[in-house]
Amino acid sequence: MSSNDASLNVENLLKKGLQELGIAFTEGQLTAFMTFLQDLKKWNKAYNLTALKTDEDIVIKHFLDSLLYLKAIPDGTLKLADAGTGAGFPGIPMKIMRPEMSVTLIEPSRKKAAFLRHMTRLLRLSETSVIEQRLELLGKEHEKRFDVIVSRATFNTTDFLKMACPYVKDNGRLILNKGPKFSEELKDLEQSYHEKGRVEEVKTVRLPLAGAERNLIILSCKM
Repeated sequence: MSSNDASLNVENLLKKGLQELGIAFTEGQLTAFMTFLQDLKKWNKAYNLTALKTDEDIVIKHFLDSLLYLKAIPDGTLKLADAGTGAGFPGIPMKIMRPEMSVTLIEPSRKKAAFLRHMTRLLRLSETSVIEQRLELLGKEHEKRFDVIVSRATFNTTDFLKMACPYVKDNGRLILNKGPKFSEELKDLEQSYHEKGRVEEVKTVRLPLAGAERNLIILSCKM
């Protein structure tokens, strides 16, 4: 199979996944994802950005998994932060599909932050910034700055609430993507940290082309 045929197959896989999610897309957005894929693989050889190696895994378990968050994000322009974004997930795929959002990618690793800056320039992502820092150390200048803070990092729900609440606006929301054992964490949240926030909703969604279920935990902070 030629490289052109392989690229076409990957693009068709992405198209099918987007259609399953009910997300409209443009050719420009597909091109952005393909560019992201190629540079992620290129940088991964030196920087170890992701454990996923195949195009199919990256499309399904990174790109499409990231876009599940859009099902819990309000419409319109808003300021979104992605905490512990790693190689840009879910923040960059969300920005590609929702260009009107302002996106801040928060990542403490210098190598990963360098990759994120490279990708934001290469993809010409406007209103997209990279903060090379840990979420809990953002500082006062970022307090109540964001409408939504999301994360695919392995934060415990209670810990995420503690760390992220200072940086979300009044009536903002926090969103985590959890597997089947999420209910155990929510019990812990109710017992230990109910005075700071609560679970607004749990959306159970299906990951396209894989069949796996994901649980989007939508949290609000008490002010």
